[in-house]
Amino acid sequence: MSRKTLALFDPTLVKPAIVDSFKKLDPRLQWRNPVMFVVYVGSILTTVLWAQALGGQGEAPASFILAVALWLWFTVLFANFAEALAEGRSKAQAAFLRGAKKTVVAKRLREPRYGTPVDLMSGTDLRRGDVVLVETGDMIPADGEVIEGVASVNESAITGESAPVIRESGGDFSAVTGGTTVLSDWIVVRVSVNPGEAFLDRMIAMVEGAKRQKTPNEIALTILLVALTIIFLGVTVTLLPYSIFGVAVAKAGSPVSITVLVALLVCLIPTTIAGLLSAIGVAGMSRMMQANVIATSGRAVEAAGDVDVLLLDKTGTITLGNRQAAAFLPAPGLTEHALADAAQLASLADETPEGRSIVVLAKQRFNLRERDIHALGATFIHFSAQTRMSGVNLDGRQIRKGSADAIRQYVEALEGGFPSPVTQTVNEVAGRGSTPLVVADGAKVLGVIELKDIVKGGIKERFTELRRMGIKTVMITGDNRLTAAAIAAEAGVDDFLAEATPEAKLALIRQHQAEGRLVAMTGDGTNDAPALAQADVAVAMNSGTQAAKEAGNMVDLDSNPTKLIEIVETGKQMLMTRGSLTTFSVANDIAKYFAIVPAAFVTTYPQLAALNVMGLASPASAILSAVIFNALIIIFLIPLALKGVKYRPLGAAVLLRRNLLIYGLGGVIVPFVGIKLIDMLISLAGWA
Repeated sequence: MSRKTLALFDPTLVKPAIVDSFKKLDPRLQWRNPVMFVVYVGSILTTVLWAQALGGQGEAPASFILAVALWLWFTVLFANFAEALAEGRSKAQAAFLRGAKKTVVAKRLREPRYGTPVDLMSGTDLRRGDVVLVETGDMIPADGEVIEGVASVNESAITGESAPVIRESGGDFSAVTGGTTVLSDWIVVRVSVNPGEAFLDRMIAMVEGAKRQKTPNEIALTILLVALTIIFLGVTVTLLPYSIFGVAVAKAGSPVSITVLVALLVCLIPTTIAGLLSAIGVAGMSRMMQANVIATSGRAVEAAGDVDVLLLDKTGTITLGNRQAAAFLPAPGLTEHALADAAQLASLADETPEGRSIVVLAKQRFNLRERDIHALGATFIHFSAQTRMSGVNLDGRQIRKGSADAIRQYVEALEGGFPSPVTQTVNEVAGRGSTPLVVADGAKVLGVIELKDIVKGGIKERFTELRRMGIKTVMITGDNRLTAAAIAAEAGVDDFLAEATPEAKLALIRQHQAEGRLVAMTGDGTNDAPALAQADVAVAMNSGTQAAKEAGNMVDLDSNPTKLIEIVETGKQMLMTRGSLTTFSVANDIAKYFAIVPAAFVTTYPQLAALNVMGLASPASAILSAVIFNALIIIFLIPLALKGVKYRPLGAAVLLRRNLLIYGLGGVIVPFVGIKLIDMLISLAGWA
C-alpha cells in the first residue's frame, strides 16, 4: 500500500478540521487551555452584550459589539482549527496504517532459505520464528528481519515518504515492517512478532493518542501564559472603575465599555502561542512518525531537544558494523599485488562481510576481477571453528587465510617457517585496534590483511554539529581501550567507554544525570535494557530484543542507531518552534498596546489621542483592527507551528540573538503593519 504525503492544507484534512473546530467549543474541552478559555468566556460575554444592545439597552452600538464578538469567536475557532488540523494529520496517518493491516497472503517457507517449497496462508496466522518469502509486488505480511536477499521496499504506508528504501540481510537495514510493499527483487524474512504485537499496532495506538499529556516544558510555558493572563485580567478589571472615576472628576466624556475592555484583555494576553501550543506538540510527534520512529510519548520527543549527552554504540552506529579489509601488507620479498591475488582467491567463496570486502579491495587496488569460481575448478575450504581458517585449493596451490596462530600452526605442520617481520606486522595491526588475517600459500607466508572497523562516512561531521549544539558524544564499545581510543579519535567523539558492561553503562548514565545532564542512548540488546530504562531518551532498535524495546521510550523501525541524531534535532526543532512563537506572541502586545489602549480611553481622557502614533481612523476602528489582527495571526502561523522552525546547529547565545531579532523584532513590526492595513480597509468599507 502506498500513500502520498498530504499537503499542509489538503482538503481531506481541512474539512474535518473545520468540523472539529466547532466540536471543540465544548466548555469541557476549552477549559484545558486556560488562556483560550478566557477568550471563550469573552466571546460569550460580548455575544450577550450584543443581544442586550439589540433590545435598545446596549453600552455601545450593536454593530460594533457584534463585530467584536464575531472576531473573538473566530479567534477561538482558529485556535481550535490549528489543534484539529494537527490531530487530523495524525488521524490520517492512523487511517493509512490501519489500512495496511489488511489480511495478506503469506508465502511461508518450509525451510528457512530461498528456493524451498512454500505454503500459502493468511498473514494473520503467522507466528514469531516463521520464515516467509516476499517477492516483487508482494506486501510484507508481518514485522521481521531479512535473513536472505535484497529488495527495494516502498515504506510510504508507514513514513509517508515516496522514495523506496533498500532492505537486505545484515547491517542496519535488515528490519522490515508489515504492511510495506516489495517493489523489486525478493527477500526472505523471519517473522519477529506474534499477532497483535506488531509495531503497526503500536504505531496506530500512538498516533491516535495525539491528545497526549503535556510535556514539562509545555507545562512550564502554560504556567507562564496563565500568569500573564491573570496579570492582564487584573489590570483590565481595575480599568473600569478608573475610567468611571475619571468621568466623575472631569464631568465630561464617557466611561470605557465592557466590550472594549474584553477586546483589550483578549488582545493583550498571549493568545497567539496559546492557540498554537497544542498543535506544536502534536506536530512534533507527527514528525517523529515520518522519520519512522515510534515515540511512546510527547515527553520523549521534547526531552530529546534538551539532551546534552549522547551515548552511542560503536558497532553499527559509528562504524559500519562489520570489519572490512583496509590494507594488504606483504611479507618481505613479496609484492602487494601477489598478496592481494592470493587473498582474493581464498575469499571468492567467503560470503561473510569480511570475505566480500577482501574481494572488493583487491578489485579496487589491482583491478582483479571477472574470476568465475566455477570455471576455476577450485575446491574451497570454508571456515570452521576448529581450524580457524578458510581458503582454496587450486592448481596444486593450497591458499589459506586465518588468524596468526592458526596460520602459524598450518605452515609449521608443512615444515615451513613464520617470518619474524610478519609477526611484527601482526602485532602492529593488532596494536592499532585492527584485526590481522595472515595469508599463506602452502608452507609460505605471503603477508597480512588488515581488517578494521570502518567509520561511517560523514559521521565525524555530524559529531562536529552536535558539539556546536553543546552535546557531548560518548562512544560505548566492548573493545579494549586501545582499539576504542583509535576508533574514537577517527570518529571524532568527545569520550568513550571501553570494555563496557551493563553495569558500566548504567553507572555512566547515572553519573551524567547526577551532574544535571539529560542523557540519550541507543541500544538493541537485552544487556542494554537497564541503561535504556535509566536514560532520559532511550531509542531501542526494531531489530533488537523485546527487553530493549520495552525499556526504551522510542523504537526506531529502521534499526539505524544514527537516527538518534535526527531525533535530537527534531526535539530541538520542537523547542525552538515553541520558543519562537512565544517570543512573537509576547512582542505582539507592544503594537497592540499602542493600537487599542489610546482608543479605549480616548472618550474618557481626550489627551490620549496624542498616543495614536499609528494614525488609526477612529477608536472603534482601532479596537476592531486589533481584534481582527489578533484572530488572523493565529491562522497565518499554523504552517509554522506544524512544519516547525528550521533547525540550525548553533550555540544557545547565537540562537537567542537570532530568535529575538527575527521573532522578537518581527513580532513588534508585523502587528503595526497588519493593524494599520486592517484599519484602512475598515475605514474604506465604512464598517467603523
